[in-house]
Amino acid sequence: MNLDLLVHEAWPAYEQRSHDGWVLRSAGGVTKRANSVLALTAPADLDAAIGAAEVFYGERGQLCAFSIGPGTWPGLDAELARRGYELVDPTVIMAGSPSAEPRGPVRIEDRPWPEWLETWWSVDGRYGSGLEEAERICTGVPAWYAAVEEDGVPVAVGRVVPQGETAGIFCMATLPQARRRGLARTVLRALTRRAGAKSAYLVTTEPNLAAQALYRAEGFETVGRYHYRVRR
Repeated sequence: MNLDLLVHEAWPAYEQRSHDGWVLRSAGGVTKRANSVLALTAPADLDAAIGAAEVFYGERGQLCAFSIGPGTWPGLDAELARRGYELVDPTVIMAGSPSAEPRGPVRIEDRPWPEWLETWWSVDGRYGSGLEEAERICTGVPAWYAAVEEDGVPVAVGRVVPQGETAGIFCMATLPQARRRGLARTVLRALTRRAGAKSAYLVTTEPNLAAQALYRAEGFETVGRYHYRVRR
């Protein structure tokens, strides 16, 4: 499976522009995944393509960033490093075919409800006031949203995007006071069962060893890695 394209399609930037085979993506600066260049092919003019990307992000007041994944055009990473682009946010891609039953009740909807968004953003809201942009990204493709609720409050949440024979797991988040109780495991199992796909994949930052251990225990294994090159 083309992991770069799967992630691109499951977390879609609401502004996209094609240039010489590359996709320039912008979504209000919320997540590098939706605000970086997807460069899977060799451009006819490398200097012009990089220049166009720098102009594109400069016009939006954003740092120019490139996603460097398994399918990125070979040589781009080294060229960007030569130009002074910094390597940031190394990320692990994991995939598997989990089939275990959830351990408890899980609410699942086809749209994120306000409390789901509040819980997710309180854990993963690294972008200040970008919740509106984040919701727009989430709802850019069909997906299901799951939560373990206690007294009507989602304490663990996640999102799954059906993509043919596979499914992408995103937005996994658990409130600090609800951790170490297996709730993330319950959400993950509910999402994979709801998607009904033969396999599923997810991404997590390389330093997050606890998350990787959880996912391995649920049948996921590392299948790829990516990072970003950012011009400061």
